[in-house]
Amino acid sequence: MPPNLASIDPASIRRLYGRRQGHKLRVGQASLYDTLLPQVALHRDGPVTAAGVFGDDRPLWLEIGFGRGEHMAAQALANPHVGIIGAEPFVDGVVGALIEVQAHGLGNVRIYQGDALDVLDRVAPASLDRVFLLHPDPWPKARHAKRRFANPEPLDAVARALKPGGEFRIGTDHPIYCRWALMQMGKRADFEWLAQSPQDFLVRPDDWPQTRYEAKARRLGHEVWYLRYRRTGSTGTSS
Repeated sequence: MPPNLASIDPASIRRLYGRRQGHKLRVGQASLYDTLLPQVALHRDGPVTAAGVFGDDRPLWLEIGFGRGEHMAAQALANPHVGIIGAEPFVDGVVGALIEVQAHGLGNVRIYQGDALDVLDRVAPASLDRVFLLHPDPWPKARHAKRRFANPEPLDAVARALKPGGEFRIGTDHPIYCRWALMQMGKRADFEWLAQSPQDFLVRPDDWPQTRYEAKARRLGHEVWYLRYRRTGSTGTSS
C-alpha cells in the first residue's frame, strides 16, 4: 500500500509546515500517486545512504520542501550522475513531483513525503554534497519565527549532514526571511557565504533552475535573493 496521509504519524511532521493537503486529487493524479510513488518513495526507516537508495556511491543531494518538483526535476535532468532526495509533506507537491518524474523518466530521484528533518536525522554525518532550501514558508510573524527552517537546530542538522566543501542554497523572495536567514547563517562558523558582490545573490546562477514560486514572485515585482553557502571544516558559531 502506498504511503498516505493516514499512515503518517502527525508527530513526525514538525511545526515547520502548515496544511498538508489542498484540493482533492483528480482521478489521474490519484492513480499516479498510488502507482508511481511506491516505486520512487524513500524508505521510511533506517539509514539513508547513496548506496542504499540508488545502489552506488554517487553524490547525494537533498531538497527541503520541493514545492511541485520543477527545480528537483531540472537538477536531476542536468545531473544524471547525482542522486536527489526530495522531502515534501504536501500531497499536492508530491503529485507535482511525480508528474515531473514520469514526464522525464527520472531514475535518480527519490521522494520522501514528510519532514526533511527526518531525512537529515537518518543520513550519516558528512554524506550530502548539496542541500537546497528554496522559497520556504517565511512564517513572517515574529511569534512564529521559531518555525522557520533557518534556525539553529535545523541548520545544525544541515551542517552535520553536509560534507566539508558541500553547498547549502537558500532562495527566498521574502525580505523578512532573507534578513533572518542572513542573520542566522552569519552567526555560524561552519558555513562560508560565497557571495563576493551583490550580483552573486541578486542574480540567479545558471545552474539554479527557476521554481514556479520564483516566477510568480518575479511577476508580482518581488526581489528574489539567492544565498549560497559552503560547508567549512569548522563547527559551532562564530564569535
